[in-house]
Amino acid sequence: MPQSGKYLLDTNIVIAMFAGEEAIQERRQKADKVFLPSPVVGELCYGARKSSRPIENLTRVNRLIQDFRVIPCNLETARWYGIIKDNLRRRGRLIPDNDIWIAAIAMQHDLILVTRDTHFDEVESLQTERW
Repeated sequence: MPQSGKYLLDTNIVIAMFAGEEAIQERRQKADKVFLPSPVVGELCYGARKSSRPIENLTRVNRLIQDFRVIPCNLETARWYGIIKDNLRRRGRLIPDNDIWIAAIAMQHDLILVTRDTHFDEVESLQTERW
């Protein structure tokens, strides 16, 4: 397990938290710092709006945002995005654009990405953990 103890949560991990998975809560409490990337907030807001209970789910997302520091995309993130996407393209291993933004934020801030998506394994030098 990497030593930094600083984590960035992918959308699927937040959804598992919402579902009440105890293992996620336990790991979160043991972590030094846990952050959310702004693209995950966007995915959560979209999911809430298209759900059968949009008001309830948007309220849940808003509460989550208050519990975490959200890391936005900026100019440096855009540079990381370009590096990562070009590397994936050269290897013929493209992944969804939102996931490239999430990986870019993780790499920019030297954070461990917590995810259950194996396609992040395609991003060279990205540290990931499965919770």
